[in-house]
Amino acid sequence: MNGPTRAWRRPGFLIGSAVAGVAAVGLCTVPASAHTPTWSVSCSEVTVDLTAYNGGVKNTVSISVDGKDLLAAKTFGSEYHDKITLPEHTSELPVHLVVKAGDGDQYSKDDTKTAPVCAGTPATPPPSKSPTPTEAPSSEAPAPSTSSASAAPVPSSKPSSSNLAETGSSSSTPIIAGAAAVVVVAGGGILLATRKRAAARH
Repeated sequence: MNGPTRAWRRPGFLIGSAVAGVAAVGLCTVPASAHTPTWSVSCSEVTVDLTAYNGGVKNTVSISVDGKDLLAAKTFGSEYHDKITLPEHTSELPVHLVVKAGDGDQYSKDDTKTAPVCAGTPATPPPSKSPTPTEAPSSEAPAPSTSSASAAPVPSSKPSSSNLAETGSSSSTPIIAGAAAVVVVAGGGILLATRKRAAARH
């Protein structure tokens, strides 16, 4: 009875060893395949949660916003957690995450998400339109107007005040003439009185 029992025990032992070996290999590969890169983007911040990475190798994570570094390449071990504030923006922002796993590119992650505009943020005004350039003036000289001769002022026949000054006439001429008339009348009266006296003597 011992012979068959030993024969059955040996195959069972071999099968059990094989199962244990497969299980051990499976457990060894779990950490390498369980990389969990989780991240989210809101209007104001980026949340990063990287877990179950191989801590025995060099892993890096970097984040850029609209082509500019928000988080320069940072080295981490088995996990990394961070919250990063986004810059103020009036339009949607592209956020780019790059995770490089040190134990293989198949565990790396390259992803882009969009950060929306926060409520209450004033929108960017549209650019003003540039004024339409005016046409350049023509280089040709304008034709002379035919009405220029008729538009010339007609000389007045009435002498100007400057001409009166040149001829000796002025506003005081009537006064002088009146005084001369008074002198003439007075002289005539004196002459008449003298003649009457002479006649009376004779």
